Amino acid sequence: MTPIRTDDPLSVVGVRAAYPGDVGAVADIQVRAWREGYGDIIPAPALAEMTDPEALGVWRERWAEAVSAPPSPRHRLLVAVDEGVITGFAAHGPSGDPDQDAATTGELLTLLVDPEHRRAGHGSRLLAATVDHMREDGCTTATTWLFAADETMRAFLVSAGWAPDGAHSKVDMGDPVPMVRLHTGIA
Repeated sequence: MTPIRTDDPLSVVGVRAAYPGDVGAVADIQVRAWREGYGDIIPAPALAEMTDPEALGVWRERWAEAVSAPPSPRHRLLVAVDEGVITGFAAHGPSGDPDQDAATTGELLTLLVDPEHRRAGHGSRLLAATVDHMREDGCTTATTWLFAADETMRAFLVSAGWAPDGAHSKVDMGDPVPMVRLHTGIA
């Protein structure tokens, strides 16, 4: 696979705000990470639909909108970069949960690292940058929803100090897929 290069020649290894030119790489990483990581979690027909070529175009449009017209100034899309190659991304914003105070609770909406670039610190850098932005926005708590069966993401977040807060949900993907909410204090 040919690496996806960014237009930021100054980035060696780090995290920065996504540029409009990054959305193709973000969508590609999303699809690859979902295919590799969610095959045993999401029902096969739903996963196929969310990762087919038509869906890839939809994801590119949605990520382009997230960069050019985010829902609020507190919504951000960040990318991890290594030698000019986008290796992962994270999106966050104020909590959308009715039992949380959006003024003081930020929500990690997604964090994905390209399967070819895992275990190189990109996820940790993305998480740290996300939490830094949430703090700057006045948040004292961070939450995220993940698939209950996603032991890899759960272990990553737990190792960073996150824990389940008791909230559960299900998302309909042809079959109900259980979700669990994790949280951490970031004050």
